[in-house]
Amino acid sequence: MINLIDILKETDLWVGFTDLFQTLATHERLDRKTIQKRLLLCLFGLGTNTGLKRVASGNTDVTYKDLVYIKRKYIYKDNLKASNEHVTNAILADRLEEVWGKGTTSCASDSTRVVAYDQNLRTQWFPRYRGPGVSVYWHVEEKSMCIYSQVNTPNSSEVASMLHGLLNHNTNKEIDKNFVDTHGQSEVGFAFCHLLGFKLMPRLKNIGS
Repeated sequence: MINLIDILKETDLWVGFTDLFQTLATHERLDRKTIQKRLLLCLFGLGTNTGLKRVASGNTDVTYKDLVYIKRKYIYKDNLKASNEHVTNAILADRLEEVWGKGTTSCASDSTRVVAYDQNLRTQWFPRYRGPGVSVYWHVEEKSMCIYSQVNTPNSSEVASMLHGLLNHNTNKEIDKNFVDTHGQSEVGFAFCHLLGFKLMPRLKNIGS
């Protein structure tokens, strides 16, 4: 068994995605090795929902305040997006065709309701599921790798999210067709996909009837 934090660390040693996390301050006082370790701990704590306090309690040389400082100064939307794209491109470049098979130019997209506390500022009410949560729209390529994700409102158009992801994933993945469910298609969606050179491939509910 391999710990998830070890996979995160090994990935950084191979592709150096933490180098893309630059500070919002005018200069850095910490050395880059210290920043790298604290960045990995922060990303692990936030990504697994373990929390910064629990992550800090397992490391004698790192305090909760240290991780909070790194989170405030280094972790924001543009840095996260750039590092995700960097790791995705590295995976696409290193895939062996004899192991993974020949890559295709398709992906699938869909929204997911992530259950969250009522007190969370991003939490909204889902009329479809009759409960609170956060709506995340994913673009996943055929080998189960997410190439783009975005947070949207429960009542927002999935067609717009689908088009936004196809145009803004900024990875080396070539896409010419996209699979969606019934909510991810519309006549306007078909029109824009046709004009932009994509094939929209919906799985229509109750198509037989």
